[in-house]
Order: sequence, then structure tokens, then C-alpha cells
Amino acid sequence: MQISDLHPSELRSSDLSPSDLRIALFSGNYNYTRDGANQALNRLVSTLLGKGAKVRVYSPTVAEPDFEPTGDLVHIPNVRMPVKGRGEYRLPLWLGSAVKRDLVKFEPNIVHIASPDPAGHAALRWAQEYDIPVLSSVHTRFETYPRYYGLAFLEPLVVKMLRRFYNRCDALVAPSQSMIDELLDMKMHDDIGLWSRGVDRSIFASEKRDVEWRRSLGLADDDVAIVFLGRLVMEKGLDVFAETIVQLRKRQVPHKVLVIGDGPAREWFEAALPGGIFAGFKTGADLGQALASGDIFFNPSVTETFGNVTLEAMACGLPVVAAGATGASSLVTDGETGRLVPLVGKKGAETPCSEALAEAIAPYCLDANLRRAHGAAGEARSLEYSWEAINSIVADTYVRLVEERRALQMAEAPSA
Repeated sequence: MQISDLHPSELRSSDLSPSDLRIALFSGNYNYTRDGANQALNRLVSTLLGKGAKVRVYSPTVAEPDFEPTGDLVHIPNVRMPVKGRGEYRLPLWLGSAVKRDLVKFEPNIVHIASPDPAGHAALRWAQEYDIPVLSSVHTRFETYPRYYGLAFLEPLVVKMLRRFYNRCDALVAPSQSMIDELLDMKMHDDIGLWSRGVDRSIFASEKRDVEWRRSLGLADDDVAIVFLGRLVMEKGLDVFAETIVQLRKRQVPHKVLVIGDGPAREWFEAALPGGIFAGFKTGADLGQALASGDIFFNPSVTETFGNVTLEAMACGLPVVAAGATGASSLVTDGETGRLVPLVGKKGAETPCSEALAEAIAPYCLDANLRRAHGAAGEARSLEYSWEAINSIVADTYVRLVEERRALQMAEAPSA
């Protein structure tokens, strides 16, 4: 039954609360491979359940996921991502009759789509058929991905497809003001709210630094470790990171490289960074210890919409040098908590210059007082990011969209 089939007396607008919400959440990756996006989604579901909302998550599932999901998880049909170097990810294909029956039984009053994949498109069509509002969250710069796989000519087509998808939703949320500005500029939607990210202070803090752990990796106490943290995939800017390190070596700037993470491009990255220390994948307290044990955080990525790793590095007291792209530009205060290096190149294909990045990093390698001052300022700034307050904004957006849809249905309903 559609909401619009209800009698007008049943459509009276009341003060909806989060506990009245029934949320169907669609994600291309909810828990089978750990990444920043699904960590945020699981945090969101935890907050929603704590507020009394009902949540049902629809996503591909695997026999041995990276972590246990928060909330009820329903499997949707999928195949391995048909892109070289992304085989650990799944491509959701459609909903299928079993998923549609489950949706009808669950009776959601809001649909949240976290990935514009084929199943996300199908979920959008289903919600429109049942006259249910749809919120979509933007987690990454999908339109930039083709350039890292030799398919840059596809970017205009991807932008066109994303624009069509997002404008059919009722509203969007994005994790940084800089990303919101980009989405508005690309005419993806005109109703875009801010869903930022929080940081777990019990894991990420400067006091987690461990000198003995550093020594176990071969880092001397006076070594300056430049940290990369993230999945080792090319779209994270691995090529720019490696070329920047080459520039630092040419300038004979003393430093070491500490890589935290793993992924399909690890072999390439190791070859491009001879002498680099690869600590492997870390999570939880081990991740906080590893990150806080570095000295400078370097994030060359231009695909981030927020940059969870940047915020985590700030919380650990590390100065940040980052590409001046979406995400980092909303977190890093240039000259105060780190450095933002402007992008160069043709519109839609901008990249940071490795020489400029090396020039920004070098002073931190040479000046311990500068590192400490900007690291402390970043840690202070990170205190502003509370998961509870941030996720409550999404809950409020759900409520607004449901109330707006009900008001519209009341206005369109025939008089008794």
C-alpha cells in the first residue's frame, strides 16, 4: 500500500520524531570490506537505533566480512566489481523479488541510498513507485575514478549519469561544505545538507604515540615519519604520493615513509617507495597507535568527499599536508593545522603538483617546533567533531523529508 492510498485523516501532519522512522538503507558495501564510507554508515545506524528508529540495511553480503554489521542486514544480488584492481568490491545489480517482498513487509517511510549503483537505481524506482521520499548520501568522487584506470574520457558521461540519479532523489547529504559546493556547481541537486564525520577520541589521540612501536619498525627516535593511511588503490593518489617523496629525496630533505594500510596496489606502491616502511592493515587501537606514532600526515587524494583519515590524523596531533580538494579543504586550516596545496590542470582533471607538495612538506621535516604547533592546533580542531551530533542531523533530515512528503500528499488528497 502506498502512503498516498491512506485516508486524509490518516495523513494529518504530526510532530514526527526519529523513533517514528522506518529507514531502508541501501549500500554497495556495508561491512564486507572495511572503508571510511561504511564505517560512517554503521555509526549512523547505531545512532538511529539508539533513538528508537527502525532500520533495515540492504547490501551485498559475503561469508567472511571484515566486521559484523550494525543492525539487520539483507543480502542483495551482486557480482565482483568488473574493474581491474577493485575485485574485492561487489557491484549490486538489482533488488530481486525476495528483497522487494522484504521491503513491502518492512514498510519503510524513508529510503536512504548510499551508492548510485544499479541496485541503488532500482531502490530509487521502488521508492518512487510507493511514494516514499529518498535521501542519497555522497561518499566519494565517483566521477574522478575513470582517470585512474585509463578511462578519463568517460568522466563527462559519469557526471551526466550521477546528475540524473541525484536529481531524482528528494535531497542529498555530503560530508563537507567543499563537497556541497562542488555538487551545487555540477547541478547535482539544490537541496544538499551537511553530514560531516566524527572521530573516536578513545582511539585517535596524540597520547597514543608509541616510541617502542616505532623502534620495532626501525624508526629512530629522531626520524621524521611521513604517513600514508588508507586502502592501497590508485585513486587514493598513490602516484602523486610517490612522486612527492622522489622530490623530497632530490632535495635531500631527511624523512622516512610509513604506510598504514593494504590493498591491490600494494606491490606497485612498494616498488615506487624503496625503503618505505609498510605496517600493513590496522584497525581499532592498533590503528590509533600507528597513526599517532607518525610525524606528518600526507594526503594527496582528490577523490575524498570528507577525508576521515585526515580528521583522524589531526586527532592524533599530526600536521596535515593535503591536496586542496574537497574534503581536506574543509578540515585543514592552511598555515595553522597544516598546508593545503592548490590543484593544477584542466577543469575536471585537476591534480596537486608533486613539487609544490614537497615544498609544503619539507618545513615540517626540518622544524620540530612547527610540527608540534600545527599538530596541536589540528588536535584541538578535531574536538569539534562529535558522532552523536553529526548523525542527529541525518535523522532530522529524514524527519523533514517524511513530513514534507506527507504534507504534499495531504494537499493532493481528495476531500472527504
